[in-house]
Amino acid sequence: MENQNSRIPRTLPVLHMSGVVMFPFLLMPLVVSDEESKLVVDHALANDKTLGFFLEKDKVKPDDLGLHEIGTAVTILRMLRNQDGTISLLLQGSSRVRLQKVIQREPFMMVDVETISEQIAEGTEIHAHRNIALELLDKIASESSLLNREMINGLSNIKQAGRVADIIAGNIELQLEDRQKILELIDLEKRYMYLNNCLAELIKQMRVENHIRNNIQLEMSEDQRRYYLREQLEAIRRELGETDEVTREIQKWRELIIKNKLPNYVEDVALEELDRLASMQPAASEYGVIRNYLEWIVNIPWTHQSKDRLDLSKIEKILRTDHYGLEKPKERILEYIAVKKLKGHLKGPILCFVGPPGTGKTSIGKSVARALNRKFIRMSLGGIHDEAEIRGHRRTYIGAMPGKIITEIKRQGTANPVFMLDEIDKLGRDFRGDPASALLEVLDPEQNNSFVDNYVNLPFDLSEVMFITTANSLDTIPAPLRDRMEIIEFSSYLENDKIEIAKHYLIPKELEENGLADFKVKLHKSALQELIRYYVREAGVRNLQRRIGSIFRKIAKEAASGAEINYVIKDSDIKAFLGPRKFTLELANRRPEVGIATGLAWTSYGGEILFCEAIRMPGKGNIVLTGLLGEVMKESARIAVSYLKAQHKTYKIDTKDFTAYDIHIHFPSGAVPKDGPSAGVTLATALASLYSGMKVRHDIAMTGEITLHGEVLPIGGVKEKLLAAKRAGITQVLLPEENRESISDFPEVILAGMEISFVSRISEVLERLLIPNPKQPVKQGKLTKKTK
Repeated sequence: MENQNSRIPRTLPVLHMSGVVMFPFLLMPLVVSDEESKLVVDHALANDKTLGFFLEKDKVKPDDLGLHEIGTAVTILRMLRNQDGTISLLLQGSSRVRLQKVIQREPFMMVDVETISEQIAEGTEIHAHRNIALELLDKIASESSLLNREMINGLSNIKQAGRVADIIAGNIELQLEDRQKILELIDLEKRYMYLNNCLAELIKQMRVENHIRNNIQLEMSEDQRRYYLREQLEAIRRELGETDEVTREIQKWRELIIKNKLPNYVEDVALEELDRLASMQPAASEYGVIRNYLEWIVNIPWTHQSKDRLDLSKIEKILRTDHYGLEKPKERILEYIAVKKLKGHLKGPILCFVGPPGTGKTSIGKSVARALNRKFIRMSLGGIHDEAEIRGHRRTYIGAMPGKIITEIKRQGTANPVFMLDEIDKLGRDFRGDPASALLEVLDPEQNNSFVDNYVNLPFDLSEVMFITTANSLDTIPAPLRDRMEIIEFSSYLENDKIEIAKHYLIPKELEENGLADFKVKLHKSALQELIRYYVREAGVRNLQRRIGSIFRKIAKEAASGAEINYVIKDSDIKAFLGPRKFTLELANRRPEVGIATGLAWTSYGGEILFCEAIRMPGKGNIVLTGLLGEVMKESARIAVSYLKAQHKTYKIDTKDFTAYDIHIHFPSGAVPKDGPSAGVTLATALASLYSGMKVRHDIAMTGEITLHGEVLPIGGVKEKLLAAKRAGITQVLLPEENRESISDFPEVILAGMEISFVSRISEVLERLLIPNPKQPVKQGKLTKKTK
């Protein structure tokens, strides 16, 4: 101790504070911001890092320094200059010091100090006072959680009694004057006596505070007692018929539950939730949740159904009035009504209308609802990623609601609507769930009689609902979901179909929407043919309707200007309204060429004509494929090359051509994705023409998958492909032999004027399509005769 005190300089810079007392051997963080204190710190750091720490007096006499006589010599352990200009310090007390003389006052105070040594001799009384202090400290810890008992245990192990007193005084919440008094008491016995008195007063104060807290808890219990008395008062008022607003609302819910004749299992849950609501205060957070839940389960049409129209002739008349063609879906609806009329009860069918856009899939759903005298609900599934859209959220979530199925049924107020799930092939899937899997229960006739929404959490019978789904393609619909639906295909419209639809539906609708219903405006058949052939290229009639609407809007502009309107629009007038032709017939500018073959493709938007171009250039036998082709088409190209290599003798192809030249195969319309195996025949024909030098007939289209042995395999989408050929003006088509049966049920209007040949091997295709060069005839070998 003496050695440490001897190291303290006699002259120290002074750091004086108004609300802090520093004890020897204690650590204390401190932040200084005034300029004088910063100078004191800089001076201390430049010398031996020691400074004098004194408490400022409250009342200062004229000749007084304003500081208490006894302070502490402290050492700067750490220093950090902050960005805001302040200085953060970590200080440690060294020893008590007595202020003797002022050396300087400006720019900061420097004083001479006398180091006060700590009393070393400790008698029995000192130890007794020390033990009493520790006991009092233990009582403080039991009254408050602010003290750590581990610190008390640590103090018991410190031998110096003076240090124990200083540590206790520095860590207990004492008055500032008491702390300074303890610092000034050099005699240990007096110091402990004063400290113990302070601790005893602190214990009394804590006990009074704890007593007040207990009284506050008793008052809260009194509030609970008043609540129970208030509830008894409410019961008495109910007996006397004196009800308040909340009671009237509870009574209203009870009457509504009885009035709506809910199923027994629903009524039991509703009454149970109502009892919970009655026992709650309106301000409770659960009150609104239960009230919303009651509103849902009471107003859902559990048993209310609209009465079906069972007059078959009237239903058929409505369906025929609203839509032209579409015989298959109309026939299926009539079959459903016929069976229900005979049986009396029948589960609603689950139909899937598949076809190109604009072919009437969605609109016929509305007609079905009108024909059956049912409510119509349409829900678009395109882009839905969250299965909660179907099943709803759990009631535990804030803002939870039922899914769209229950929501729409409640909105329409009937349990047997026609429910259209539009664009089912465009469902999404991500981390929020898989909506397609959630639809498995909805669209399963064996399960949907007990559909459970997550929010309602009660089984609802969907078996009476007629579900109609629509899709452009079945490829993206999961197999389990596809298996639950009855697929009805919608094919592209022929030119004659589009003309009839335009005459009976589109033109009257557009005349009405453009305010021309009372004017003399007619579209001649030739004008419609011009529109269909050269201004729209689609499987449905949406763009045709837009073009007709565009013509009528121009006429409406003239009518609004006061001009006399009397139009009979012919094909020669279309250019004046819509500008030059947007499309040309594919074969108009075509002629037989080497390496170019005409194929047929199916897309979700209908059939398309597909031209395959192939050229060769000096190289090493590489194959370049362009046109945004899928993996299946790339594999078909490799199969075609391998087949021609294997049959090079048959087709008189020099084997050096396969290694001396690179082949580039391209399908125009490079921005449109293309895939599928049905281009195999087209690829093989274009490559055979390229290697042999013979031109390919441009007026014959083909489709079919090929194998390495030259067989032609069957393909799908035949009807759409034939319609695409017909639109393009192609009358001759080659199809795989195994597709012969699939065209037997096609309408005669599709096959009329078409020469369809069936082939089973690629050699038959090449015999029909390759035009021998008169200068260098190529012997093709013995080929199988085609079958018509």
